[in-house]
Amino acid sequence: MSEQERISWFAVPDEQDLPDDLRGLFAKARERIGFVPNVFRVYGFRPERLSAWFAHYKQLHVPTDNLDDAEREMIAVAVSMANGCLYCLVAHGAALRAALGDPVLADRITLDYQRAGLDDRRRALLDYAVKLTRAPVDCDEADLDRLRAHGLSDEEVWDVAEIAAMYNYTNRMAMATGMLPNREYHALDR
Repeated sequence: MSEQERISWFAVPDEQDLPDDLRGLFAKARERIGFVPNVFRVYGFRPERLSAWFAHYKQLHVPTDNLDDAEREMIAVAVSMANGCLYCLVAHGAALRAALGDPVLADRITLDYQRAGLDDRRRALLDYAVKLTRAPVDCDEADLDRLRAHGLSDEEVWDVAEIAAMYNYTNRMAMATGMLPNREYHALDR
């Protein structure tokens, strides 16, 4: 990213002006992926909310027996494509490439999961997440039963809904702030 590239329509605080815990989060990101995601920088505008958002994000991305890391990222990209969120498509497309270890499949899922050749189980996960995104009033218990029939526990079904809901929120905030994805994401795990 060039120093001149504007990553948000809101003021982006200097890292040194953030609380210690957030400076630590930024340092961990640099150590782990080599850069600080712009979502952290932009959400730093309201530091206390960045802390709460990140804690929630971490909880939702803990894999379980029947809902692994890649599937959680698949939900993120399916919801983000339904919403047309540039930031999350790029950032979570990169995370999905890493989680799957198959950049072609990850890109296909990110851009059009319906034609990516997914099995019925993964297709059901994403169909529900997208339905919750596009037509939440049409969701009913039969949607949950379809996920249960694919072996998900009630807690995992809840996670699917909560991950979809979180990405709907995050997508809207990314679009509301004019957030741009880090350039580094485009080259990751290719």
